[in-house]
Amino acid sequence: MRLVLASLLLMAAGLPAPDAADGLRADAHKVRVRMSLPQTVDADTARLRGRVTGRDTVVIQRYAAGRHRWIRVERLRAGSEGVFRATVRRTHRRERYRAVAGRAESPARVVPPANPTDGCGRRPVKGNGTFWSCTFVENFDGAELDRNLWRPQTGFPSGSDSGRPCYIDDPSVIAVRDGALHLSVRPVPEPIDCPGLKKEPTAHVAGMVSTYRLFSQQYGRFEARIRNTATEAPGLQEAFWLWPDDRYDSALWPAAGEIDIAETYSSHPELAIPFLHYTWNDNGGPRPGLNTAWDCTARRGVFNTFALEWNANRLEILVNGTSCLVNTSGDAAFRKRYIVALTQALGATGNEYDGRAPLPATMTVDYVKVWE
Repeated sequence: MRLVLASLLLMAAGLPAPDAADGLRADAHKVRVRMSLPQTVDADTARLRGRVTGRDTVVIQRYAAGRHRWIRVERLRAGSEGVFRATVRRTHRRERYRAVAGRAESPARVVPPANPTDGCGRRPVKGNGTFWSCTFVENFDGAELDRNLWRPQTGFPSGSDSGRPCYIDDPSVIAVRDGALHLSVRPVPEPIDCPGLKKEPTAHVAGMVSTYRLFSQQYGRFEARIRNTATEAPGLQEAFWLWPDDRYDSALWPAAGEIDIAETYSSHPELAIPFLHYTWNDNGGPRPGLNTAWDCTARRGVFNTFALEWNANRLEILVNGTSCLVNTSGDAAFRKRYIVALTQALGATGNEYDGRAPLPATMTVDYVKVWE
């Protein structure tokens, strides 16, 4: 292929295609290619246009950042006066394209499969341009909790002394209906004793489930779509989190590791807060940009999508498709198998339940999906 003569960035927002060429220059053999800025058509496609002289074919390439190379997505013949147009399939919100002069005898276009699917549905794209493969999917389409996938937590309290709920296995706090899992926290008529709660009986019960000794995975993409109770009053807390599989781990917390993909607090009704636990002193507490983030927008009362993309050297947490936290510590705590947990709780320090938040309160989980 001939010298590259145009390299352009496609943004998430639509851009008009101007008449002026971008980055036009010629090589020694007078093969010239020019291409205007891409124009977004919709979430999945964009249009490119330009002109080539000295050749009759053009190759459109996309930059694959994870592979540090340009890959071919389209080969086409130029029309009259060398004009070419192409419609390309987008794989990311931000993409770079370029046009190069091709050879008529070169092989036909080579493109990745369009919108490939598997058991999890549409397969997300990795940073290297390949696709994630489904390993676990739960759409909660049944009428009851699938106990081949999920284990209810019991005999465990959470929150502050002013309102600790006890986790129980009961339809009033763990229910599957209308295509979703519903985990609730509610008061009980009379305080009850809770195994593991050493203080006075508790006046609340709650729902929590996990894949404990049923499913675990080391590395991959973990994703859930969740809605919590709409309120600005303190006292409610929800979590989508991962915990080391105790069949493979012997270290003590917090050095053993914990990946809180998203914790939501009713005292911060516009945020989801990730937190990574992995050192003996827990990094001295929260350190935004290292083990937590305080700017991940996720409004209460509506569905939000939380995801983790994880390998041996990097963890990235995304909220509604936006990157919120990247950790590249490569700590040993993150090089092992983890289980998945979902929790509806009452809040603790700084978010204590004071009677104003509405109860029962429910965390609704539309789906949980895991890929490798």
